[in-house]
Amino acid sequence: MSKVPMILIAAGGTGGHMFPAQALAEVMLRRGWRVVLSTDVRGEHYASNFPARVEVRQVSSDTFARGRGLAKFLVPLTLLRGVSAAVHQFRQDPPDMVVGFGGYPSMPALAAAVILRLPRIIHEQNGVLGRVNRLFARYVSAIACGTWPLALPKGVKSIHIGNPVRDAILMRAASGYIPPGDHPMSLLVIGGSQGARILSQVVPAAIALMPGNLRALVRVDHQARAEDVELVKQTYHAAAVTADVSPFFDDVARRLTEAQLVITRAGASSIADISVMGRPSILIPYAAAAMDHQTANAKTVVDAGAGVALVEAGLTPERLCAEIMAILQDPSLAVRMAGFAKGYGIPDATQRLMALVEHFRKK
Repeated sequence: MSKVPMILIAAGGTGGHMFPAQALAEVMLRRGWRVVLSTDVRGEHYASNFPARVEVRQVSSDTFARGRGLAKFLVPLTLLRGVSAAVHQFRQDPPDMVVGFGGYPSMPALAAAVILRLPRIIHEQNGVLGRVNRLFARYVSAIACGTWPLALPKGVKSIHIGNPVRDAILMRAASGYIPPGDHPMSLLVIGGSQGARILSQVVPAAIALMPGNLRALVRVDHQARAEDVELVKQTYHAAAVTADVSPFFDDVARRLTEAQLVITRAGASSIADISVMGRPSILIPYAAAAMDHQTANAKTVVDAGAGVALVEAGLTPERLCAEIMAILQDPSLAVRMAGFAKGYGIPDATQRLMALVEHFRKK
């Protein structure tokens, strides 16, 4: 009896890494593979949405981006402990392929795969390589990129496949876009997997500035940081706007289906979901993102005609209100943006990544 092939998926503990990792896990299970997810404590929060058959291994990991003094000094020791544990696990139970999706929690598995010469590839979601993916760029069989163009080290090449999206999104991707008009409309505000304070401050205030007749037609689904939820609710209530405010939505696909407009950070996974669904967007790139990768992501959407990008610094409710109204009061513009978004999306990105996995496994 032949051994069931095993893929180990290594991903950092944010939605930007975990959502495409989940998409690959779903398709590899259908292909008959055994799937193991290697992540950190934060990643386990998202692992609950992975298929039940996915085995989850918590890895010892940390980042140089947080802390100072002794805490920063201990980071290499934490990472080395994670690499040592991964090497031991791989010797006992060697994967047929290791796929890294970025983030420091992916480092131990990728390092162990290099040490033991196991097949390995990485997927970069953004328009700029993250720190861990940049570190391993020269030591993998392939770099699959989700955003094109991707800035790469000299002499390193990548394969553009797009960003994998989860089954829940793909199942609703054929849902037609209902343009804005004189009827109830839905705005979806998502600040990335961690929420975003700037969106909690500016978006409710911007919507409150809209004319009463337009505001009465709008319903808002707003993902906000837990500490901002009450203030955001109060702002919408004072403006007589119907709003569902929560730190996390586990049914983003449904809310995307109903949305006339999405206001969001410019994380690659969020952009992939919005594009595959075909929805107009206003993007506010996270100014402190590593190597300003969200600005690079947003530029590709704007260049495609699918969205508007606003700089976080100096963003006012008045400016955002004007951009929202420009779309909601021009159905033909909204329809064009939705169409361009659909054309920008790559719904078969997961299948393309699966093909790379199976190709390089055999080499």
